[in-house]
Amino acid sequence: MQNMIEVQRLSKVFTLHNQGGIQLPVLQGISFSAQAGECTALFGDSGSGKSTLLRSLYANYLPSAGSIHIRHRGAMVELTAAPNRQVLEIRRETIGYVSQFLRVIPRVPTLEVVMQPLRERGVSETQARQRAGALLERLHIPSRLWSLPPGTFSGGEQQRVNIARGFAADYPILLLDEPTASLDRGNAQVVIELVREVLANGVAVVGIFHDAEARAALANRIFNVNSRPDPRGAEAAGDRSPA
Repeated sequence: MQNMIEVQRLSKVFTLHNQGGIQLPVLQGISFSAQAGECTALFGDSGSGKSTLLRSLYANYLPSAGSIHIRHRGAMVELTAAPNRQVLEIRRETIGYVSQFLRVIPRVPTLEVVMQPLRERGVSETQARQRAGALLERLHIPSRLWSLPPGTFSGGEQQRVNIARGFAADYPILLLDEPTASLDRGNAQVVIELVREVLANGVAVVGIFHDAEARAALANRIFNVNSRPDPRGAEAAGDRSPA
């Protein structure tokens, strides 16, 4: 199988500037790969850095040391050295990310929130509406709510909108941060089915699944993120979040 993500000796140290510059090492010497058509579940103790690793793979965090290579447009790209314009291009075309929290522009209707990744790729409005509507229906968001902003929804409804948006476009790589955490059993099963479908289409999935049932149903590999020493050390670096 083809590697879609290659991580080598990755470290992340946070500097707490408001506490005298204290340095907090979170990731130390992490190495793993993720392949097309496989689900890699990140596992580890609370505070071991699972979410930090996921955000680093999405280039929200700039690592302190090590490398992240992403297969983009048929070639491996060093994400940690990519210019912001290329990072945005990779997010638009290659990496989808479903975080734990829905962050959208206030007052934008739910249907448009889910359509956004498709419209950014040049998909017609008609096709984008059809795809977004089908996902919202599948995730049990009734059509009477589609014209409302998701900020008015319950936590579980917001998470389902977040999932619909993440699965709307056909990303070769999909990052999932506890996608079933706030869902009832029925909707969690829908998410499991969606993940199985993208895996069957050759997508590389990397996710955090605290739900043992979801993890057992989906994971081809389990990578333990518990800290390990990096003999080369690491220098503190800031976060990067391209606008």
